[in-house]
Amino acid sequence: MFNLATFGFNDLMECRGAIRSLFDDPPQTLGEAATRVVRFFRDEFVDADGRPACVLVRLFKTHRYDALDPELQEFARRMLPEAASVPDLRCLVLLATAGDEPAWNDRRLSRGHLAIPLASESMVSEAPMIAQLITQLGLSISSVVRPGPALLLDRNDRSSNVFYVPQAKGSPYIVAQQEFVERYGIASVLGVGGLLTTGDLFASILFTRVPVSPETADLFKVISLNLKMAILPLSRLPLF
Repeated sequence: MFNLATFGFNDLMECRGAIRSLFDDPPQTLGEAATRVVRFFRDEFVDADGRPACVLVRLFKTHRYDALDPELQEFARRMLPEAASVPDLRCLVLLATAGDEPAWNDRRLSRGHLAIPLASESMVSEAPMIAQLITQLGLSISSVVRPGPALLLDRNDRSSNVFYVPQAKGSPYIVAQQEFVERYGIASVLGVGGLLTTGDLFASILFTRVPVSPETADLFKVISLNLKMAILPLSRLPLF
């Protein structure tokens, strides 16, 4: 296990190896792979008392609306009634979740994040955390909403970075302040991910009860890259 508060270079080397071994037993779906990732961050990163350092860990991936199952399409239409008529619509799909609350350990129980339609740059910009996540990961919002070959070639070497909110309380990027940040004692937020060869974004977001230093956040850039390299061969697996 890794103490998130004192996470250093030696821990990073060990963590890299653990991430590379996550898929030694090949997963059959992206959902299965994502579950291993969120359980890894939830179980292996602890605070000084040995409790999970992450209150909540989630992993999302963008996916074409017309390739989603009927249940996810219906969820997206509840958020955007005209979803079916938007050409090449991407949705941000919750693949896996793990956390303190029982409901946070089953993605199907999510009330607002199962399949978030990303219809336009302006729509994404109205969701502060999603917009900041995309830009801090080194991507443009347009490359996520409308991925294309030119964007993929241009951003392939830069599309693994870290989303970092050092102080969650009062942050404009974390909207649910009273009911989430304050209630559960969220100290910092980290996100790792990037752009896959399919043109889709993947991102795992860690809401931590431990304050994360800039130095630790910087080390997570390496974790982000290693996670991307581990997930790349799986990017064309079925969702669930």
